[in-house]
Amino acid sequence: MEQVGRRLRARTERALKAFRVVIVTGPRQCGKTTLVRQILADHPGTFRSLDDSRTLAAALVDPVGFAQYGVPPRAIDEIQFGGEALVRAIKLHVDRDPVPGQYLLTGSTDFLTVPGLSESLAGRAVLLDLWPFSQGELHGAPDGFVDIAFRAPESLRGGPPARFAPRDYLALLCAGGYPEAVGLDDELRGLWFDSLIQTITQRDVADLTGARRASELPRLLAILAARTAGELVVSQINADFGLARHTTEDYIGFLRMTNLVREVPAWAGSHATRAKRRPKIHLTDTGMASHLLGADVDALLQPEDRRRGPLTETFVVNELRKQLSWSKTRADLLHYRDRNQEVDVILETPDGRIVALEIKSGLTVNAGSFRHLAAMRDRLGDAFVHGFVLSFADTPLSFGDRLTSVPVSYLWEAG
Repeated sequence: MEQVGRRLRARTERALKAFRVVIVTGPRQCGKTTLVRQILADHPGTFRSLDDSRTLAAALVDPVGFAQYGVPPRAIDEIQFGGEALVRAIKLHVDRDPVPGQYLLTGSTDFLTVPGLSESLAGRAVLLDLWPFSQGELHGAPDGFVDIAFRAPESLRGGPPARFAPRDYLALLCAGGYPEAVGLDDELRGLWFDSLIQTITQRDVADLTGARRASELPRLLAILAARTAGELVVSQINADFGLARHTTEDYIGFLRMTNLVREVPAWAGSHATRAKRRPKIHLTDTGMASHLLGADVDALLQPEDRRRGPLTETFVVNELRKQLSWSKTRADLLHYRDRNQEVDVILETPDGRIVALEIKSGLTVNAGSFRHLAAMRDRLGDAFVHGFVLSFADTPLSFGDRLTSVPVSYLWEAG
């Protein structure tokens, strides 16, 4: 496919002008190396990848010399394989020479959770998250929903009809956003996902953690795919997984570390004292989730297919997570549930303002769809900015004070 511009590029380049170390993390094959090479094409530096066995050997033998070699920005791909000694060598170098833009590091693991890496480069580095392509990146659309939802939510009521029908949405959902996979047919995409999962679990996790039963990780990932958009109840997962509970918890942590799953914490503000505190679990790509569940567009179009709702919610959550990595609005991604009320997604800014979303995988939206959003609006008062129902319906509609129904495609077409 044609080269797709990444929205995180501008933020990465700006960060290089201000910070000594910039670390871009994200799943394997999400485009980190391509992003770095594009940046270096305009800002000549030095690129080395620790995926190369000879380069890795050099880094392990002489981490200090390796860290100091080359013209800045010194780009080191897959930094997690370099270990503690290399990270400490980088720390010492930037402490002696505190000029911005010294290092541009990438990692396919959550930098702060890699076993054996105790040095976080705190105060010296900024961490940026790169995910598989957003729908806005793929379609050349603005990807501006998060900013507009807080700044001018009423403006979305006057937007045009969506260009997407349910089949279109489900096709996007099944394709996911991985650059290598998004343009493949179902069969080839399935082969690609199988290979990616095997590489991550059998190489990355095993090498970094020493997990003795890493071969069980693909099965655990499939179990989590069946629970995507559901609350993370380890006892239930453990019952299906069949290993010791502490092993299940550790292995979920490994999948989180490699960015294959992410949790959405429960909202626990002062108005949520009765809230259950369990997070929701989501696979970070619905193409991978659909593959693991054996779900295709025709199957998901069937009214009785129970996978469509959770996959659609995960699709929306993933798009919001991507937008939050570059949007001007700083907000936490949360959910809410108590005995009487459930809200799929809550976006909360540091000053306590809230945009709340319900996600529907059908065409019908009515006043009942806003019952929980209206209750939250009435409780929170002015802190409640707006409530949206996102659905496969093609036309935005007002449902009263700070309540609006919009098509799912407004996530990327608004802006």
